[in-house]
Amino acid sequence: MWEAVRSRNAAADGAFVYAVRSTGVYCRPSCAARKPQVANVRFFRSPASAERAGFRPCRRCKPGIAKIDDPKLEIVARVCRLIESHVASDGTGSADGQPRMTLAELGAAAGMSADQLERAFHRAIGISPRQYEDALRMRRLKSRLRKGDDVTTALYEAGFGSSSRLYERAPSQLGMTPGEYGRGGAGMTIRYTIANSPLGRLLVAGTARGISALYLSDSDGVLRDALRKEYPGAELVSDAADSGNAGSLGKWVNQIVDHLRGREPHLDLPTDVRATAFQRRVWEALRKIPYGATRTYSEVARAIGQPSAVRAVAHACATNPTAVVVPCHRVVGKDGKLAGYRWGINRKKKLLETESKAAERKQRNA
Repeated sequence: MWEAVRSRNAAADGAFVYAVRSTGVYCRPSCAARKPQVANVRFFRSPASAERAGFRPCRRCKPGIAKIDDPKLEIVARVCRLIESHVASDGTGSADGQPRMTLAELGAAAGMSADQLERAFHRAIGISPRQYEDALRMRRLKSRLRKGDDVTTALYEAGFGSSSRLYERAPSQLGMTPGEYGRGGAGMTIRYTIANSPLGRLLVAGTARGISALYLSDSDGVLRDALRKEYPGAELVSDAADSGNAGSLGKWVNQIVDHLRGREPHLDLPTDVRATAFQRRVWEALRKIPYGATRTYSEVARAIGQPSAVRAVAHACATNPTAVVVPCHRVVGKDGKLAGYRWGINRKKKLLETESKAAERKQRNA
């Protein structure tokens, strides 16, 4: 990656971005800006992961904007704009039987068959046109709720024809009821624990449904800030694990710490997270990767039936909120090398080494 940056290799654009610690900016590999010192550079697999780490996009090379040079990608982009316009025009089209643009209508507008358009969408962004429309409606709903609309008004403005269909989707796409989401978790009590672990400080947060967050860092402040940002309106209650009282999260924390030490290979804990349908499919595939084994991003994409959605799989891994429980660290580059990891490559390396050694010991003792 450094060689690509050093030579300003445009072929590497889209594969990763690099960030410069001294400026706080991230760029494309081909950026014409003055080359930084390699010691000041950090690499990220996506603009989103660079921004989560606190870097801002370069104004010169605009790394957050995808370069589109494939004619089919241009068609997909146009259809996306058409779907966005349709969703924004009124609040009537939905998956509840209300009028909406069919795949055949979208294909005709793009000059493609319905099947061709479906394949082009999956190849470009990893989801279907219908899933893209559903995601837009859910985003519109979230925006209305955050602005203070009541649930009934928000759901019809977003195009959901009935409250029952919305509430069916709420657990998977909101992680909570629409009312709870609109209040930023207000009225909810989310318990969290920060404890020592073999990988530094560990935060585990959860609701009655399961684990909502599992973060790793060297700073308690960073961990708490991340949780507050996710649930700004919730009552966050510390279970004070460091004081010897792990409270209601104690059993989960103990299992996770044992797992990190290589003593608990099967970590089957419940989760309560917000996710798109695509993210959930990827995370479920990750949980099926055997302890002590790894898979490439391409293998995970094939496992969920979307072999061309490699970048979308990588993004789903990067946005996984429950590290370790959903083992995104078990996904590596196609050459077997460690790729990006939200909590640091060194932690990923140590996790894989611990799991590999524990698996070998178990095999020898079998």
